Amino acid sequence: MTRPFAPGYRIPPDLLLRAYATGVFPMAEHADDPEVFWVRPEARGVIPLDKFHVPRSLKKFIRQEPYEIRYDSDFSGVIAACAEPGADRQDTWINAPIREAYTALFERGHCHTVEAWREGRLAGGLYGVTLGRAFFGESMFSREANASKVCLVHLVDRLNARGFVLLDTQFTTPHLKRFGAVDVPRRRYERLLAEALEGEAVF
Repeated sequence: MTRPFAPGYRIPPDLLLRAYATGVFPMAEHADDPEVFWVRPEARGVIPLDKFHVPRSLKKFIRQEPYEIRYDSDFSGVIAACAEPGADRQDTWINAPIREAYTALFERGHCHTVEAWREGRLAGGLYGVTLGRAFFGESMFSREANASKVCLVHLVDRLNARGFVLLDTQFTTPHLKRFGAVDVPRRRYERLLAEALEGEAVF
């Protein structure tokens, strides 16, 4: 993982979109850190949209329709929940400059959410950036059983239906590998990204 640019305190939206177009994204050391740094991994996490795998138990769970799925209805609620500490993480990399920057992208139509709701409450969700025919997944959270997993399945269905060709997960985790995520060397990733940026898809 490399940090090609100096740290900063703000991320102008135009700069953020240019960064994504070149395979770079911002992070922070922790939620209270006022600075951000820029990351260009040597290996990039990608879920091939034509090889997405849904575990059998999750398929059965989804058939029960446990959640109402919404898109882009509560961006502030999703990013705030993604920034909360959880059982598997004491801190997150979503700090104030990142919240500000991605809120600006949401207002411009370049950042989107998939949300799971139950009884009027946000049970889980994810958010990410769209550019061309690429979706760059940023973060997800669950407050109830399988909520983020259900959102991921709906995300992939939507991306396939709307002509997207690249689902970038930044890094892979054992959790994402269960769905088919793979590590892609930087040069190959940059070719996939260039292809995705040649066209346009609407989330």
